[in-house]
Amino acid sequence: MPVQDSGQRQAAEATAGDGDSHLHLRYRTLYLMDTPYGSAPLPVWERPEPQPRAAPVSLSRAKIAATAIRLADADGLEALSVRKIAKELGVGPMRLYDYVTNRSELLDLMVDAVYAQIAEAGQHSEWRATVLAIVHRTRDAALAHEWFADLLGARPHLGPHALAVGESTAAALSQAPGVRDIDDLQRALGALNAFMVGALRREITERRTARSTGTDVSDWQAALGPYLTRMLDTGHFPTVARLVIDGAHLDAEETFDHNLIAILDGVTGHPHA
Repeated sequence: MPVQDSGQRQAAEATAGDGDSHLHLRYRTLYLMDTPYGSAPLPVWERPEPQPRAAPVSLSRAKIAATAIRLADADGLEALSVRKIAKELGVGPMRLYDYVTNRSELLDLMVDAVYAQIAEAGQHSEWRATVLAIVHRTRDAALAHEWFADLLGARPHLGPHALAVGESTAAALSQAPGVRDIDDLQRALGALNAFMVGALRREITERRTARSTGTDVSDWQAALGPYLTRMLDTGHFPTVARLVIDGAHLDAEETFDHNLIAILDGVTGHPHA
């Protein structure tokens, strides 16, 4: 249900001093839906794209999201702003508000664009192969777009591509041995998501720390080696000592794969040979 809203938009344009403000329509159309709690704006995925206008630079939500992703890949979410995106696109900042009403909607579009890449994992004939393909694709996407991991595990992602990935994952797990009912499926999904979010955030945090400090894991261990040796020599930490002395530095990808298999074996109740 479209309605007209002019006052806030005109005030914002005047405050921002947008050079393209003379190109704006006098009124902005808001699309509302009725809910048990009153009227609420339609989600960004259900709103039609704004009508093209006679402007030097054409815009679309996909184009805005792609630009935002490129900037976030380079500098992180903290450095992302509507003004920076607009400058990159060569338009005034207020033009972007025709397409997204706030930062949350912008992040929603960015996240769903990444889920579109994950959805390319597709369906496989066997449930485990489908889940493995989706999770590995998710790891690839998170390593390519580190900010994506920062947004995992927070509020649900409900864009069309996120829902498609969620459907594929849930449908595959529902076919697993040991998943007998909806409660089993919820627990299996919860365990899988908890592992994936934790593993990806840890791996990406380690990468960021190495970049920001110029020190990798080996350098860090060497710097703290004398202290750790003194502590382990006390004999108070025998199991930690075994891990430090006898344990190898495991490859991140290999560890991720091994632990993912262990999670799937556990949640389905049927170990995989």
